[in-house]
Amino acid sequence: MQNIEKLKKYKNIHMIGIGGVSMSGIAAILTNWGFNVTGSDRSSSENTSKLNDLGIKVTIGHNLEDVRKSDVIVYSAAIKQDDPEILEAKRLNIETIERADFLGEITRCFNDTICISGTHGKTTTTSMVALCFLEANLDPSIQVGAYLKQIDGNYKVGNSNHFIIEACEYVESFLKFSPKAEIILNIDNDHLDYFKTFENIKNSFIKYVKLLPNDGTLVINADDKNCLDLQEYTKASIITYGIENPNANFTATNIQFNDDGFAEFDVLKNQEFYSKINLSIPGTHNISNSLACIALCDKYGIQAKYIKSALTKFTGAHRRFEYKGIVNGARIYDDYGHHPTEVLATAKSLNNKKYNKSWVVFQPHTYSRTKNLLTDFAKALTNFDNILVLDIYAARETNTYNISSQDLTNEIKKLGKQALYIKDFNTCVNYLKDNVQNNDIIITLGAGTVTDIGPMLLKA
Repeated sequence: MQNIEKLKKYKNIHMIGIGGVSMSGIAAILTNWGFNVTGSDRSSSENTSKLNDLGIKVTIGHNLEDVRKSDVIVYSAAIKQDDPEILEAKRLNIETIERADFLGEITRCFNDTICISGTHGKTTTTSMVALCFLEANLDPSIQVGAYLKQIDGNYKVGNSNHFIIEACEYVESFLKFSPKAEIILNIDNDHLDYFKTFENIKNSFIKYVKLLPNDGTLVINADDKNCLDLQEYTKASIITYGIENPNANFTATNIQFNDDGFAEFDVLKNQEFYSKINLSIPGTHNISNSLACIALCDKYGIQAKYIKSALTKFTGAHRRFEYKGIVNGARIYDDYGHHPTEVLATAKSLNNKKYNKSWVVFQPHTYSRTKNLLTDFAKALTNFDNILVLDIYAARETNTYNISSQDLTNEIKKLGKQALYIKDFNTCVNYLKDNVQNNDIIITLGAGTVTDIGPMLLKA
C-alpha cells in the first residue's frame, strides 16, 4: 500500500486555508493515515463541515495555539506571507510548505499517481477516470477540482496504490508531482499573467512530461499538435486518442446526438471495434475527454463493460454544464467555462440540443485574461443568441490592465452582434425574468460568482 515513511516526521500538521478544494482532500488523506491534522480558514463552508465530521479541528479565523503545537504548516497559494499564522510559524522556526509542494510529497507515497492535465477538460476527465476505477472496484484515492456526487465531495481516500488527481499547470504546480501516468488533454493560451508567452506554456508541459518514468504511460490528444510534439521528450508508453486524427490509437466513429445533446458513438482501438459508448453529458469536446479516459483505463486493464457503465452514469461534475432548474419554461444551466475555447465548446454543445433561443450570462474571470483574449472572447460569445456580460471577476488581481466588461460588449458589437453590459446581479435576474421564454436555454458562464445567478433566478 502507500509508503508514508517520509511524512512520519510530521506528527501534527496544521493547514491554513484548509477548506480549499485541494487542501480539504489532503487533510482527509492525512487523517486517514493517522496524522493529527488541524486547520484554519477565513469562513466556514461545506468542506470545513465535512472535515469537522472527520474529527478534524477547523478554526474559522486564526489559531496561533494550533500553529505552536504543529511540526509543519501547510498553506494554500492564496495565503500571504504576512498571514498571522505564517508569521507565528516563522517566529518559532516551524517548517512551512506550500500546498502544491506538499501534495507532491503525497504523490510520492503512492506507487501509481495518475495525473490529468491540460488547459481545458481536466475536472471532467479526472471525474470520468475516477468513476471507471471505482466501477472496476480498484479503490483509488481521488482528488478532483469540483464536487462529484458519486464520491459525495471532491476527494476520496482509498486503500490501493492508485492516486487519481487533477494536475493544474498554473504557476507550474504540476511540476511538483511524481506521476506514473499522465493524460494531457490540450495545450492552449491561458494563465498568461504567469506564463507571459505560449512558448513558456509549452515548455512547462515538456518539463511535466519528463517527470514520467520509463515504465510510465502518457496519453495525449492526437488532434492537438502541441500535445503530439511532447512524444519526443519521454520514453514512457504513448497512447493517442482523437476525433479528427484517424491515426490515433483510440478514435470515435458513428457519432450521433440525442435531443439533450448527449453523444452515442463507437470507439475504435487501433481501427478495431472496441465498444459502443453513451454519454450523459453534452458536447463534442466531451467525446474527446471520454476517449482520453478510455485510452488510460484500457491501459490499466479495466474491462470495456466497466468503462461503458461508468461513462453512462456520469452526469457531469459540479459547474460543468450543470442543470439548475426552470424559469418561464426556460432551462437554466451553469458552467465554469472562463477561456474562449471553453466558451466556444459550451456554445457548440447547444448545437445538438433542441431549444428556442439561447441566453448567456458571462462573467469574465481576471483582468489579464480578459485583456489578452478580448477578441477571442467576443468571437466565442457571438455563438449565443442573447449575450449579457457582468463585471469582470477580479480573483487574485487588481485592474492595472485598464480593461472593463464594457470593452468586451463593445468588441462583440463590432462583430455585428448585440450584447448588454449589466453591472448589478439583481438587474440581470430581473432582465432575464422579463425576457426569457418557453423552451429557451440560459447558461451562466464563468469561474466566479456568476454561479449565483441561477439560484437567484429560481427564487425571483
